[in-house]
Amino acid sequence: MTETTADATPKQAALVQPEQIRNWIGVVSRDDVRQGVSGGFVMMEQGKLGPLLRFNPGDWLIFYSPRATLSDRKPLKKFTAIGRVTDAEPYQVPMETGKTVFRRDIDWMKAKEVQISDLSEKLDFMRGNWGMLTRRGLFEITDADRHVIRVAMTGE
Repeated sequence: MTETTADATPKQAALVQPEQIRNWIGVVSRDDVRQGVSGGFVMMEQGKLGPLLRFNPGDWLIFYSPRATLSDRKPLKKFTAIGRVTDAEPYQVPMETGKTVFRRDIDWMKAKEVQISDLSEKLDFMRGNWGMLTRRGLFEITDADRHVIRVAMTGE
């Protein structure tokens, strides 16, 4: 999956060569997304290292939030953030609870939330049983799908 650096901001274009760029959807509650966006980072699966090792600098990450909070039963079903990985490796951060979590730095774009149902006819990954993909917590998508979501969220 490739893209051109024309899709990137100057800061993002310097990150990697285009043939290395991948596109990801992370499945995270909106509250957790907002915490990461405000801090310029991503944390997956309550701070686990594994998912973060799949990212390379320059990769796109789009968050899909099925719910507003982990405990909320009311469905949200929105794309809630889009950005690019800016660091080379995950790093550890100690939490107030004493637990240490892993993060990656992300250059989050200014974006609006978009209901997934508004884009369902345009997204390749939604053909078939896409609900199974979301259960993975992190899955790869095509450049075309990333472009559709990015335009809807940012107007760019």
